[in-house]
This record gives sequence, structure tokens and C-alpha cells, in this order.
Amino acid sequence: MLRQLNAVDGLEWIRLLYLYPTTIDDAPLAAMAECDKVCNYIDLPLQHASDSVLRRMKRPGTRKNYDRPLDRIRNRVPDVALRTTFIVGFPGETDADVDELASFVGEHGFDHVGVFTYSHEEGTTAHNLIDDVPAVLKSARRRRVMSLQKQLIRKKNRRRIGQRARIVIDGPAADHDLVLRGRLSTQAPDIDAVVYLTECDPSTYRAGDFAEVEIVGARDYDLLARPVGFDVV
Repeated sequence: MLRQLNAVDGLEWIRLLYLYPTTIDDAPLAAMAECDKVCNYIDLPLQHASDSVLRRMKRPGTRKNYDRPLDRIRNRVPDVALRTTFIVGFPGETDADVDELASFVGEHGFDHVGVFTYSHEEGTTAHNLIDDVPAVLKSARRRRVMSLQKQLIRKKNRRRIGQRARIVIDGPAADHDLVLRGRLSTQAPDIDAVVYLTECDPSTYRAGDFAEVEIVGARDYDLLARPVGFDVV
């Protein structure tokens, strides 16, 4: 399917979202490596990295089962962007479980991470468990993991300064009429960070246009860029 989509005129970027970590194999990775329109981007909602928490969540994976496909993805597609989401504060979660999660995040250097606090919802299997992690502790654990992720991304983004890239224009920035908002192929719409395009005439760009840019700065998760060419599609 990916190879067939890659041959469709008018398509520019094809993105894989919400894949299952225990089922992704070499076939989509091979297609991603071969097809120029398939974005080097994989979204794997892992939920946690502690085996005991994953068991209580009734997730099929383990920390080792997650390590192997992540390493395989990186080896097969070296410049791939990896996105994942985690839940903290699940019933029975301990400080040691969060330590393991933080270690996992630091080890794999994900490009995009979302962390959510567990919510005890009626009608779910987990509702039969005791919601024993206080709300204040859930929030503290979320801040801990997100703070670590911000440090990792800040370093990674600073290394991008001076590089050239291709972005798609999404439209004007919300807080500045003369700044445009766009995305790299490694940034999904609405859920990931963005690229802010400055030093340009916004009237010459439309949403959906592609532009060649130089990365000139970083602002935590987001990047700042200036145009070095213009390509209307």
C-alpha cells in the first residue's frame, strides 16, 4: 500500500500514525526506507516501560520487547522520528516504575513524547483496580518525565541550527501576523512541535505550500527558520 501511495501524483507526504509496537515488522520499514514520499516518522503508543505496570494495563509488551523493535527501527531508518505516549499514575505504579520509565525515555531519545495522567474511568477494566496514586503525585510524575523530554529535545534542536530542511506551511502563527507556522516531515499536525518561519513576506505563502528553509534557532520543542527558497505545489 505504501509503495502504491508513493506513486500517486500530487501526494507529497505519507505518514504512519498509531502503530502497534509488538506487530511492526521489516515490511513497513523497508517501504519507508525505499519510498521518498513516506515520512521517516513512526508513532508507537507504548504507554509505559515498567513490566509490572504494562501487565496491569494488560499491554502485550515488555521493556525488552519494546527495546528490540525500537533499535530495529533506528537501524533500518537511521533518521526516523519516533513519537510515543505514556500514562503515569496507573494503579499500583511506584516510584521505581517511574524511574524505569525515565530511564527508558533517556535511553531511546524519542523525538516526540506525550505524557498523560491516569484517569479512573467507569466501564474500563482498570476501574476494578484501586486508584491508589494521589492526583498530586500523578502530576509530579508527569512533570518529571516531560521535564526530562524537554531537556533531551532542547539539546537535539540546538544541533539542528544551521541545517537546511523542507517544511510545509500550515498558516500564520497565532500570536504574530508576520510569522508563519509550518512543519518538518518529522512533525505531525496538531500533536507535535512546529517550525516558525520568520524573515519572510507571509503574503507570498499559502497553507499547503512547501518551502526550503534554514534552521536559525530553537525554542524548547519548536524551531525557528528563515526561507532560502520557495516551492509552490
